[in-house]
Amino acid sequence: MPNTKSAIRRIKKTITQASINRIRKSKYKSAVKQMSSYISAGKMKEAKVFLPKFHSQLMKIAKTGVIKKETASRKISRMEKKINSFKN
Repeated sequence: MPNTKSAIRRIKKTITQASINRIRKSKYKSAVKQMSSYISAGKMKEAKVFLPKFHSQLMKIAKTGVIKKETASRKISRMEKKINSFKN
């Protein structure tokens, strides 16, 4: 147990931040799953419409540090590559 006032405040802050990070990670995973489901179902029109929002969501989450910027860029790049290859 924390025995100083600052340690007690720090624990509260840590718990709050952990829950925020959990929410952000969940949003990241659900965005990737949604994009993957569009691509696997062959719904390229919906995937193209969702792509800007997908890009925005991943970069917002990467900006906060929950995932690395490189990871977000890689996911975006791979999804765009799948969409473009399906078109051709």
